[in-house]
Amino acid sequence: MKFMKLGSTPDTFQDDGNEVSIAASELVSDVTVRIGTTKFYLHKFPLLSKCARFQKLIPTTGDENIEIHIHDIPGGAKAFEICAKFCYGMIATLNAYNVIAARCAAEYLEMNETVDKGNLIYKIDIFLSSSIFRSWKDSIIVLGTTKAHLPWAEELKLVSHCIDSVASKASIDVSKVEWSYTYNRKKLPTENGHDSPWNGVKQQQFVPKDWWVEDLTDLDIDAYKQVITAIKTKGMVPKDVIGEAIKVYTYKKLPSLSKVSMIHGDAKVRAMLVTITCLLPSEKGSVSCSFLLKLLKATNLLKCGEMCRKELMKRIARQLEEASVSDLLIPTVDGDTTVYDIDLILSIVEEFVRQDSKNAQRHNGGEVNDHVSAPSASMITVAKIVDGYLAEVAKDPNIPVYKFFSLAETVSANSRPEHPGLGKSDKKRLCALMDCKKLSPDACAHAVQNERLPLRIVVQVLYHEQTRASAAATIRADSIGIGSYESSRSGATTNTEDEWDGVMAVEDLSLSKTTKLDKCDTASTVVEKNHGGNKGANGRVKGGATSKKALGKMMSSKGQAGERSSSDSSDSAILPSQEHPKRTPARSTTKSAAA
Repeated sequence: MKFMKLGSTPDTFQDDGNEVSIAASELVSDVTVRIGTTKFYLHKFPLLSKCARFQKLIPTTGDENIEIHIHDIPGGAKAFEICAKFCYGMIATLNAYNVIAARCAAEYLEMNETVDKGNLIYKIDIFLSSSIFRSWKDSIIVLGTTKAHLPWAEELKLVSHCIDSVASKASIDVSKVEWSYTYNRKKLPTENGHDSPWNGVKQQQFVPKDWWVEDLTDLDIDAYKQVITAIKTKGMVPKDVIGEAIKVYTYKKLPSLSKVSMIHGDAKVRAMLVTITCLLPSEKGSVSCSFLLKLLKATNLLKCGEMCRKELMKRIARQLEEASVSDLLIPTVDGDTTVYDIDLILSIVEEFVRQDSKNAQRHNGGEVNDHVSAPSASMITVAKIVDGYLAEVAKDPNIPVYKFFSLAETVSANSRPEHPGLGKSDKKRLCALMDCKKLSPDACAHAVQNERLPLRIVVQVLYHEQTRASAAATIRADSIGIGSYESSRSGATTNTEDEWDGVMAVEDLSLSKTTKLDKCDTASTVVEKNHGGNKGANGRVKGGATSKKALGKMMSSKGQAGERSSSDSSDSAILPSQEHPKRTPARSTTKSAAA
């Protein structure tokens, strides 16, 4: 740290512990200067020789002791003591911590060149320009002290000189950095591996592009804002370095930002978040999407204002493909029943889709094509992120279904590519996770028409749909008075080998949307037409038998089903073990009964 000694006479100021400073001298004090609770017992002549203000306050005639009250001197008693020592020619030390206070106090006391040549103002200005402003760290320290001495420091242009000194050094070419700085972080990704040998012998000291970032974190937000604005104006520092500086400063001042749920802020914290948002470079990629989302979480929880919120959402949308699912899990504010703020993410995704559409039009020369174009790489990435986000928020039982659908439909369907490299065994494993018993009729119809599903799954879907249809027919028959004997007889038949004759053949697997498993409803239709007695019961059995024969044909033609059939040939059973039809003597019993 740079310092300067004023005067040559030994310091004889004494402090008696009662906040009273006395100038040790053979002469009796004839002027008392009171600043706050501190009294200075001084002499008129030294003060009148250096300070124009005292010339106005102290009469030149009269020997009586005069007491002067000064309540608004910048820097208070400490700064005045430096000025008083200078008047006596005593040694006073100036450094980066007290030089601004002394300079403002000297200005207040009018210690300029019109009173005496080489006065205190002149000496301090020389010290600032030749020493303080040439030092990197001293410039930062001095800038930090100016806030306590406003508006004097601003009117004397001390603040602007400090800012220009810091911004100029931060903008200098890294090869010219010869002063010490604080750097405890990893290098930027663009700088890794850029160290080069010097003279082929020893390694040259490499200065990273963001060497200045950590030292600026000691500034308050107002001074920091002025420095970053000045650095931007000079235009010599890359935008990603400025973004890195803002991120480091934010984490230093708000260490709980990475755990947003821990943030408890007041108006000061909210003002800081708004300022940081305004300082962010406008260029895409200057800061990470993860950092932007953390800022959004904080501003959302602390209610920093709609303008700040929208600005962050717009920036996030421009680089949404960089986000992770965990970053998007922004908790809702008080009063909402859902865990995560799905409306916020929906707005961001909608903004991303708008921007992506504009970029596509710009790429096509402004023309809007009617045909569906291939999705961009970023759109495909965002679709995967959105699907992952939906999988997480789906765990919340309070999430409204319409919000879930709205977010899912925001990203176009062609942005979700299938998995062409998925093997047959992998398909079987994935499909085995599906419970065919719980599929709705529409889902069953879709599954049967899906050519990509393994044959085993299709058979299970058909079987369970047939079982449901038979059970429904039985219930309806019972409700209209069919005897228990016929019902039990029908129930017995469903567990014979004729079951395997009732499922559709492989060539009939592709059902049209209009039928929607009409064949599975054959039994119920027959019952409704013949609900008068045994004829209805026999009709029901007949309808069930027809479907069971189809299922048998499917099993017999499995070897002729091509690639799809061969992919499932390794399956030991078409249906789950607990649902295999039991082979009983029921068929022979039925034949004998018929005879």
